Amino acid sequence: MAKKKKSIASRWFVNSFSIVAAIAVIAIIGTYVIAKNYYYSVVSQYLGGEANVISEVLERYCEDSPATYAKEIRDIVEFFDKKNVMELMVIDKNGNPKISSSGFSPEAETEMPDYKAAMESETGRAEYIGKTEHGGESEKYMAVTVAITPGNSGYTAIRLVASLEKVDSQLVKLVLIALAAAVFILVVVLILGIYFITSIVSPIKEMSKSAKKLAKGSFDQRIKVKRNDEIGDLCLAFNHMADELENSEKIKNDFISSVSHELRTPLTAIKGWSETILELRDEETLTKGMKVIVTETERLSAMVEELLDFSRIQNKKLQLQRADMDILAELAEAVLIYTERAAKNGIVISYHEPEGAAIINGDKNRLRQVFINIIDNAVKYSQKGGVINVEANLKSNEVDIKISDNGCGISKEDLPKVKNRFYKANNTVRGSGIGLAVADELVTLHKGKLKIESELGKGTVVSIILPVKN
Repeated sequence: MAKKKKSIASRWFVNSFSIVAAIAVIAIIGTYVIAKNYYYSVVSQYLGGEANVISEVLERYCEDSPATYAKEIRDIVEFFDKKNVMELMVIDKNGNPKISSSGFSPEAETEMPDYKAAMESETGRAEYIGKTEHGGESEKYMAVTVAITPGNSGYTAIRLVASLEKVDSQLVKLVLIALAAAVFILVVVLILGIYFITSIVSPIKEMSKSAKKLAKGSFDQRIKVKRNDEIGDLCLAFNHMADELENSEKIKNDFISSVSHELRTPLTAIKGWSETILELRDEETLTKGMKVIVTETERLSAMVEELLDFSRIQNKKLQLQRADMDILAELAEAVLIYTERAAKNGIVISYHEPEGAAIINGDKNRLRQVFINIIDNAVKYSQKGGVINVEANLKSNEVDIKISDNGCGISKEDLPKVKNRFYKANNTVRGSGIGLAVADELVTLHKGKLKIESELGKGTVVSIILPVKN
């Protein structure tokens, strides 16, 4: 069963947006916890500070008579100036609130765990957060109890109580603001993310469609480059690939056409002369026909061998039979082979050989094949009366062999492509279009360089530079 494809957008949403959302939730929770601790801490300090002030005042009256001490306590509670913010209670030795600044008698069963904690604490102070029920509604509060010197009054502690409703209301507002900010950030991230993903996905989808069409042979597919970034570079690379594929397809078709023509000519000649020999059966026709058949057969054989060599090179299966050899001797033999053939076409080959030998480690047959290929091209692209110069310059660590002609030359547009496989700058001249590609590969396998300089209408210079043994 095929695995379900996940889009880039869905992966981004799951991986990135969900992480941002989680961070936002954590930030909101963190903001709430920090703010709550801070606000509750402020309320606690405020209540504690007020309780300490009252206990210090009462401490100064604890030595008075019980009636006076009790009156002072009642006066402090009755005239408590912060009764609109907090409630002040006085608790007796039984743990019951006796008087309160609210003006109402405290309920005896009021829950006061802070009182017990304060009485048991070494500091004489305790804090409690709880809820009270009034008319079916609950109210959150904070209470701080501080033990006082009872004297003879029977009172053991004061208790300050403040509502936390306003504090909690502020916390809710703060959380809502944080939530709104988080939602705004998430919306912005989502919009920017969708825009960013779309800017990536759209060209990729277009590229995918074009690639499928390209695979089916529609080589005119191109993508409009809209951005100057990595996506733009990818579009440029795709268009370059399409250009190369279109060019390769054209070269392949030209090659097939050229090779078909090259094969048809000798095969037609062989077939025609074979039929003529069988029909006429005279000695002169037989001799002439057999020469043509042998020549055309050799031409076919050379062409097939060239194609096989190219195939071996492309598949990395070409094996070189290396040995120490005099490269100048192989060059001289190649020149000798073509001197007579060139003379028949009214072309002169001039060879300037340096003194001494140039010893290299290589395959002499393959290097001779390179020389023959280059000289053959020079002959094919030269007119009657043309001159081909072959010269070798021996240097300390290399030999530079130049083969130049004054033939038709190569245009600036075609020059960078002539070493490409199947490429022919001039389709009027016979050949498969892979000779230079094979020669270049063979020279490269010998750690050398093959350079071509040419000007249209003025001729071509081919340089073969090979390393020599010292």
